[in-house]
Amino acid sequence: MKKNSRALKIGGAILAAIVGLLILFALFDWNMLRPYINRKVSETTGREFAIQGNLDVKFHRGLDSEPGWRRYVPRPYVSAENIRMSNPAWSAVGQQMATAKRVDMGFRILPLLGKEFVITDLRLAEPNVALQRRKDGSNSWTLKDNGPSEWEVDIQRLAFSSGTLRYLDEAINLDLRADAKSLSGDTSGNSTPPAPGAQPYGLAFTLGGRYNKAPVTGGGKAGAVLTLTGSDITFPIEANADLGGNRVSVKGTLSDPKSLSGMDLQLKLAGPSMRELYPLTGVLLPVTPPYETHGRLLGEKNDAGAWTFTYQKFSGKVGASDIAGTLSYSQRKPRALLRGELTSQQLRLADLGPSVGADTGAGTKAAGKVKAPAAGKALPVGEFDTSKWGALDADVKFTGKRIVRTNDIPLRDLVADLHMKDKVLKLTPLQFGMAGGQVISNISLDGRDKAIDAQARVAARHLKINQLFPKLESMRGSFGEINGDAALAGKGNTVASMLATSNGELNAVVTQGSVSQFVLELAGLNVANAVFVKVFGDKQINMNCLAAEAAVRNGRANVQRFVLDTDEAVVDVTGYVDLAQEQLNLDVRPKTKGTRIFSLRTPLYAKGTFADPDVGPYKGPLAMKAGAAVALAAVSPLAAVLPLVNVTKVPDTDCKSAIAEAEKKPQVRELPKSAAKK
Repeated sequence: MKKNSRALKIGGAILAAIVGLLILFALFDWNMLRPYINRKVSETTGREFAIQGNLDVKFHRGLDSEPGWRRYVPRPYVSAENIRMSNPAWSAVGQQMATAKRVDMGFRILPLLGKEFVITDLRLAEPNVALQRRKDGSNSWTLKDNGPSEWEVDIQRLAFSSGTLRYLDEAINLDLRADAKSLSGDTSGNSTPPAPGAQPYGLAFTLGGRYNKAPVTGGGKAGAVLTLTGSDITFPIEANADLGGNRVSVKGTLSDPKSLSGMDLQLKLAGPSMRELYPLTGVLLPVTPPYETHGRLLGEKNDAGAWTFTYQKFSGKVGASDIAGTLSYSQRKPRALLRGELTSQQLRLADLGPSVGADTGAGTKAAGKVKAPAAGKALPVGEFDTSKWGALDADVKFTGKRIVRTNDIPLRDLVADLHMKDKVLKLTPLQFGMAGGQVISNISLDGRDKAIDAQARVAARHLKINQLFPKLESMRGSFGEINGDAALAGKGNTVASMLATSNGELNAVVTQGSVSQFVLELAGLNVANAVFVKVFGDKQINMNCLAAEAAVRNGRANVQRFVLDTDEAVVDVTGYVDLAQEQLNLDVRPKTKGTRIFSLRTPLYAKGTFADPDVGPYKGPLAMKAGAAVALAAVSPLAAVLPLVNVTKVPDTDCKSAIAEAEKKPQVRELPKSAAKK
């Protein structure tokens, strides 16, 4: 009995102590602690912190949503009015980083013994936040660094009502303002929450500001309560915004808002150029005409905190081209990785923009125009911008069914495997159908140095002669196939500079073909025969072979062999093409295999620039024939015809040997440094 009596006395004393503490808590004027709290938080964070209004502590039982016995255990609820925390002195977004009209916070007592601050419920009334990031990466929300804290903070539920946000990011030239208002007007958080994934929208917000000196507009809806106690919890969001012409629309859910471990959003993007997305997303994309896409955006964060974003089964348009596919962007070290597959049923070549030397035609500052060559020049001079090639690696495959071009040579079935690693861009392969055949190339652009090291191997197979010149009536009846190879290496940041410094070899062959007699007759200036053919009908001349070889040295392509052998004539071409100066210097010497009357046959030349070529007969030999005809005419009018009669017969070309030489695999042979400098 004595033991029981003593136990009752001890229990009564403990109960009395608890009741006494509760009465003390209830009667204590907590405002007496405000100076101490303000000073302690300010010292810890390095920022001025102040509770300027009433401070109170009450006890309530736990939330109905909590499991088991915890919902019945009383816990302290701190209420503070007019809270503020200052920005650093350099901030341009305002003196205060955060203010709130009222903050209500419930927390558990026992975890405090283990230096764990478990906030079960945090409610903010009219919060106002102003944040800034500078160009050097420093920001206003990183507080005083006193080393790792021994305390752990766990916020399990967050509710907020109307408030404002301003975010100034100098690195991407963004000044964003958001104003949020409660849809329900209830921020107490005492109502029973809906099932996971079924939370209704509780806030409506509007967006304003500027991006790249252009206005930002938009708005949307979001949940008003963040439940942060489970990975299966989702937070609804719906928003649309126009940031300097880049239009973004999202609708879906964020998973596990506490650590934001995932997202599932319907995403729509549109804007003047895909390149404009880089400051917003960090994903390097090319300059394009106006675009628009829509698809599903999935995001997942791994245990190391790195995200993988997948733009799944999206479709849309870039310029006049359709585009569809799936792209995945993974955060990793030392560079992010972009992977995926893209397809297009109709690709307008100009929509690839400056990457292929094409004018986007958009006429906007964002999409841009390709830089025009200087007067008298023809090769593309638009520069490849390698400054951001180190931002990511890439493995992307593109397939285009039909390629629309400005000229009439049809291209189909484009396949491009793009690989970017450590600022080295490779297209292995880049292939497409052309003129009934196929062109396969492997291209490498090394952007690690100031000037790009470029290498290209190109193989053309089974190109149909008549399809190469679809508008030339005299070629429509021609047949035969062209096969060619090229290997080139150059240095520079434009196509023009790469070709101007290039070294390598080119070759091409044609076998078992035919060519228009009219074309050959005009090439030989056989006036009478040309008129006859034109009046009474053209015919095809059997082509025995065409073999061409050229060696490229320091930007000059020297013709080592160019012979066209037919049943009627042989045409030889010698000279060079200067890629650096964009000039031609070629001799064309047609020789007949039979007798021609009224032939003004003489060597032809092709000179001038790429932009303004000059093709015609050498005047000296032509004048000599004319002079001889005039002199003989004084003797006899019939004799005047003799200089215009061609009776020389050129022997047949050894086509087998010529083709065998021209079919050798071309090589890139670098010049010695001493020769390259000359």
